[in-house]
Amino acid sequence: MNLLQLTARIEQVYPMRYTPAGLPAIDVVLAHESQVTDAATPRQVKLSLRALAFGTQAEVLAKASLEAEWGFSGFLGQSRNGKGVVFHIQDIHST
Repeated sequence: MNLLQLTARIEQVYPMRYTPAGLPAIDVVLAHESQVTDAATPRQVKLSLRALAFGTQAEVLAKASLEAEWGFSGFLGQSRNGKGVVFHIQDIHST
């Protein structure tokens, strides 16, 4: 199963674009910080993750506040150039 759920803030938003079929699409960078327990040891986690969304989710991201934390769910895929991973956002909700 390929499912990712992440609470993060929007660090960077690129201009809205449209697919050849006319569907809105947007690329963003998400920033996450938290503390988790790994092998019974607390660990501080910080990461930036490239993400993209289509349709209604893209329109929501284009207007979203950069300071707020959001809940995201979706799946991981390979980037368009085949180098790296991109988070495909399928659902967004405020936290």
